[in-house]
Amino acid sequence: MANLSSGNTGKINMKIIAILLFVIIIGFAFYPSSTPVSNSYIERDSGVIKTEKVLGEKWLSWLYGNPVGEASMYILVKRKFFSSIYGNMMDWKSSVEKIKPFVDEYNIDMDIVENQEYNSFNDFFTRKLKMSARPIDSSINVVVSPADGKILAYADLNYADFIVKGVKFDVSSFLDDNELAKKYENGSLFVIRLAPYDYHRFHFPVGGTVSQPVLIDGDLYSVNPIALRQMIDIFFINKREYVSISTAQFGKVIMAEVGATMVGSIVQTYNSNNVKIGEEKGYFKFGGSTVVLIFEKDKIVIDDDLLKNTAAGLETEVKMGEKIANLWL
Repeated sequence: MANLSSGNTGKINMKIIAILLFVIIIGFAFYPSSTPVSNSYIERDSGVIKTEKVLGEKWLSWLYGNPVGEASMYILVKRKFFSSIYGNMMDWKSSVEKIKPFVDEYNIDMDIVENQEYNSFNDFFTRKLKMSARPIDSSINVVVSPADGKILAYADLNYADFIVKGVKFDVSSFLDDNELAKKYENGSLFVIRLAPYDYHRFHFPVGGTVSQPVLIDGDLYSVNPIALRQMIDIFFINKREYVSISTAQFGKVIMAEVGATMVGSIVQTYNSNNVKIGEEKGYFKFGGSTVVLIFEKDKIVIDDDLLKNTAAGLETEVKMGEKIANLWL
């Protein structure tokens, strides 16, 4: 039997990818998507209901709402190598030309950004903000949002519908640990979804001592609202990483980052196991992503507006550092 060199294998893989991409393009042309589904959310400061501009909305509607699109997703799009290829492209010098159109399209405030010069789109995507841009609520006994994004909040996991009515968040599947999951029975949950245009660094919601990270391998489905309506178990099958933060007042808090389509990687930047509230934990490279927080029972009281909006089926837009819960007293 002839041996294939790594170079030949690489060429064969690229040919397969090229063929699959061609099939997807043809499928998209001849079997267009249904009408894209809009996503409404609450702007927290004003209380106004707004409609989210979803990056690649038609493409995503096709992938998750069309038989040919769904087949393409299972064959190629959810695969790690597909996201890695695209993620790596965002590190190319030539990707810089994508920055200005992206900033203009999504009206990104560059005045609050620390650095204005970038070597690639990913360099811009993982941008840091000026210290004054995201004040940290340092009040005693509060929990702050770990990221900019759109949040869903649940006071009791066992009695709360998740994303779609009648579906619960399965902590055991999410943590891949039946014993640990028991600690969070009737606990509280936050899901903070970051859109591609959001600030993509994430921070600690409480201060405490951080455990060793647990990595759970999985697929890389999109976590945008179009995908979540069609595949509500995405959080239990996507690649994810979590730690527990031991605190004096809140017990052990689970903080997890969930991978998604086009996320080149999740990078952890903290360098000490003893962390402060609001301290940077890491960042996502290109792609929309999600941070999940899980609290033990009777440890926190979630802000009422977040609970009401979630119960109404609406996410709430939050900024990193603003209060989302108090200590249960």
